Amino acid sequence: MFRLRPISILLLFCALCGRSLFAQDWKTVHDGIEHAQVQHKLANDPVKINLLRLDLTKVRLDVHRALDKAIGLETTSSIAKRKGAIAAINAGFFRLDKSEFAGDSAGILQIDGKLLSESNGMRTEILLGNGRVVTKVFFARLGIEQQMRIDGELFEKVGVNREQKENEIVIYTSEFGISSPANANGFGCVVVQNRIRECRKQVGGFEIPKNGIVISASGTYPERLRAKAANGKRVELSTLWNAAATEVHAARIKNTNTWDAVGGVPQLIKNGKIDITWEQEKASKSFVETRHPRTAVAKLKDGKFLMVTVDGRQPGVSVGMNLYELADYLLSIGAVDAMNLDGGGSTTMFLDGKVVNTPSDKEGERKVGDAILVTLRKVQEPPRK
Repeated sequence: MFRLRPISILLLFCALCGRSLFAQDWKTVHDGIEHAQVQHKLANDPVKINLLRLDLTKVRLDVHRALDKAIGLETTSSIAKRKGAIAAINAGFFRLDKSEFAGDSAGILQIDGKLLSESNGMRTEILLGNGRVVTKVFFARLGIEQQMRIDGELFEKVGVNREQKENEIVIYTSEFGISSPANANGFGCVVVQNRIRECRKQVGGFEIPKNGIVISASGTYPERLRAKAANGKRVELSTLWNAAATEVHAARIKNTNTWDAVGGVPQLIKNGKIDITWEQEKASKSFVETRHPRTAVAKLKDGKFLMVTVDGRQPGVSVGMNLYELADYLLSIGAVDAMNLDGGGSTTMFLDGKVVNTPSDKEGERKVGDAILVTLRKVQEPPRK
């Protein structure tokens, strides 16, 4: 038997009685940027929500990395201030530990068309394309991987800017840092302007050229790499989109050489209906059903873009939301497509020089791997006659 959740029953009742259950007091902060703070209730539990409603003909959206590197951590507010952004939210999931790989993206990260981290399976991603007069936003579950070809031989599923596992190839770009990690049992090559300049056993790592990459091979790959990687050989990198992504790309995304992309998990709403694909994206049931602080993004019926933070882990002040509650809420305020980003202690919204939500970590705002920034558009579409 089909059963509605309590919040869905309330939504249906309010739709029939002609009233809105969730009223927002929108305040214009800048032309094209509106902010609302909502004191919401889930039964008797309070929830504090911050919303940014954006006109994508008047602002642009960009993904920026912590410290402008592929690896590292920085607060959302610090990234925003460095880049002169008016607003920002934390974005993708990342590695949070004390290792040299802290801040490593846990899924796709692409900035200005350059792939800095490959996809994590078929998890949901947001793609941002800044045109002259409008920013295009697209949500999709894409499988994107890096490929490499040397002297005609194809190397598939090449890792990018991350810790190397046994029996694989990882490439390191200048965004990773000054040098590649040491690999006592591996073999590596330095590539400058798509040509191999040096290959040797990779004991202490290589200096990463600004106009090139370092290739690091482990397991069975050193033998394959040695057989092909002579000095002067051409190295070609390409990005492979899976079949579904290729179809989407061909139909709706043009000139991805300039697009930004960052991953989340999972999808929340698709085509105006709640569709939480947590099982397909290999998220855990507890992650979906437990109330946590949340960060999310959505496209609205009127074409505007929504950034959302939900405070949590603060009994008596804000308890957070599970993803069913979050999807219900977003649908109630006009979302037609939506996805979940990193949340928990990472959840942060920055606006006009300050953090406007209350992050849950006792230490305050958490350092994160990347953020989505909002800046005013310099060139706007001329008015139509």
